[in-house]
Amino acid sequence: MTEQEASVRVAALTEELTRLAHEYYDLDAPSAEDYEYDALMQELKALEAEFPMLLAADSPTQRVQGTVSGDFEKVTHSVQMASLQDVFSFAEVGNFLTRTAEAVESPQFTVEPKIDGLSVSLEYENGILVRGSTRGDGYVGEDVTANLKTIRSIPLKLKNAPAYLEVRGEVYMPHSSFERLCALHEAEGKEPPKNPRNAAAGSLRQKDSKITAQRRLDIFIFNIQRLEGMEFALHTQTLEYLKTLGFPVIPHTLCDGDAQQIQERIEAIGAKREGYGFDIDGVVLKVNDLSQRVSLGTTAKYPKWAVAFKFPPEEKVTKLLDIEIQVGRTGVLTPVAVFSPITLAGTSVSRAVLHNQQFIADKDIRLGDMIRVRKAGEIIPEVLASESHEPDSLPYTLPRNCPVCGAPVEKDTDAAAVRCYNPACPAQVFRSIVHFASKGAMNIDGLGPAIIQQLLDNGLIASAADLYTLTTKEVLTLDGFREKSADNLIGAIAASRQQPLDRVIAALGIRGIGQTAATLLCEHFGTLEAISDASAEEIAAIDGFGEIMAKSMADTFSDPQFKNLVHRLLEHGVAMQYTKKSEGDARFAGMTFVLTGTLPTLKREEAKARIEACGGKVTGSVSKKTTVVVAGEDTGSKLTKAEALNLPIWDEAELLRRISESNEGV
Repeated sequence: MTEQEASVRVAALTEELTRLAHEYYDLDAPSAEDYEYDALMQELKALEAEFPMLLAADSPTQRVQGTVSGDFEKVTHSVQMASLQDVFSFAEVGNFLTRTAEAVESPQFTVEPKIDGLSVSLEYENGILVRGSTRGDGYVGEDVTANLKTIRSIPLKLKNAPAYLEVRGEVYMPHSSFERLCALHEAEGKEPPKNPRNAAAGSLRQKDSKITAQRRLDIFIFNIQRLEGMEFALHTQTLEYLKTLGFPVIPHTLCDGDAQQIQERIEAIGAKREGYGFDIDGVVLKVNDLSQRVSLGTTAKYPKWAVAFKFPPEEKVTKLLDIEIQVGRTGVLTPVAVFSPITLAGTSVSRAVLHNQQFIADKDIRLGDMIRVRKAGEIIPEVLASESHEPDSLPYTLPRNCPVCGAPVEKDTDAAAVRCYNPACPAQVFRSIVHFASKGAMNIDGLGPAIIQQLLDNGLIASAADLYTLTTKEVLTLDGFREKSADNLIGAIAASRQQPLDRVIAALGIRGIGQTAATLLCEHFGTLEAISDASAEEIAAIDGFGEIMAKSMADTFSDPQFKNLVHRLLEHGVAMQYTKKSEGDARFAGMTFVLTGTLPTLKREEAKARIEACGGKVTGSVSKKTTVVVAGEDTGSKLTKAEALNLPIWDEAELLRRISESNEGV
């Protein structure tokens, strides 16, 4: 790889890692698995090692990730809350031990499980808890004192305490609390949290501390940050002292620098992983002698006296009992593996998506196989491989007929999917109505999948248009409804008639057409009649549309059954009107914006919405067509490219100023 190629790749990795870190630490909504993030970080480290001239001060390898939420007061840490360097093999552990032994004499190490939670600081003055804060970027965090006080294992008052003490710990959600929260969310019709770590982070950032208290979080303390009036020689001594003060201290073992002994201890912790009542994602090794830590020092991001060994995603072998076929809203047949239940990352799993026929064939998955399963990133179960076949087993093929309606299925010419093209297929009808009523479409409050299934089973509806003929009397025949709840549902259905045309088009479930594409169509054509009459070529000419999306639109609007559905919706009073943005809200008309980095107060979606409300368009990449780049902190290659193209660059303050001023200034 040339230096120029490496430079391009480093810029791309920097931007991607910064975005993923923002999602993980700040939004508690990661879009990538942990192992994917780790792989990208390892690639960036390797490139920076090979091309030192490309190592930047703001590289993700040099900084603690995370920023401060605008919902809480900022706290400047008097002692940096540094992160640990991750290692992924025993060879890397051995290198760390060797480097340490070469720098200091006969080092000993504490070995402890790495809790998968949220790092916090607790500050005590004369034994009283006065402040608790998150790590943030290591230098500045968030004041979450009120929420931390709801964690029962955190002492609010210490006996025989020093004048000042600051400790660091990891807040986590025990498995029992996580299961309770998931059950509660499911009962309330809410999407359950993805994993205990996300649930803990979200719970600790609640504005209402009563909600945090209900989540039943816990904590382990693992370090003294600052202490006045006392000194210790060893890390283990500090942990014993913290125990006497009433803190729940991280379990740990003291080991000599023998690589074999430490490897055995790491493996022992890994073997007990399921036995813990909380998630761990690795093992932490720390030099025990505090004076040796001072000698070893730190880098800009990591202490040189510690590493975190990260476990690979947990894998288990189990028996494949069946392959169920699910039929989606657009008719795609999705195979789902059903296997003997196993426990992965603290939760029981028995199902995993097999994606399509090609996936099954590539891994030669057959009924009755012993299959290897893991939870990717501790979240989503996935089948890795077939370990063995039963005697006389045969390769698995998807059915030639839809398992729901019996219609012949066909290979999708544009993808690897197999599809049922029968528009009357009950599975497709059900899922299409669920989509139609969903929050991102017609937003019919109270009309969830279970109620829709009842309506279909009782013959009260056969399509989305039939929703608008329902009566309170008919709804009262369904399980669980009383007069008030039935009236509320009918009222919510009636209110949805006033949704704008772009929401209706998105609700109709046209392949490849979501809310953004629907809005572009309405902005371009203005009316339902113009959209329905448009050719694929005319639709493809819209900026943001491709040929496949355009063909999907044109084909759908020429389908007689789809035309009938739209006609019936119109007959039943669905407005299907679209009002273009008024001239007063067109100060950014014709302008294309790109957002990069983390803005001080606005979340990215909020900034995007404000720009679009003023007639502007927001895209994801910088080009010669870009009008303005709005840059925050932790920007990546987008800002570099914008500077190279001499594009205008605004900060958040300039964006807000332009939004608030009159059209004349733009």
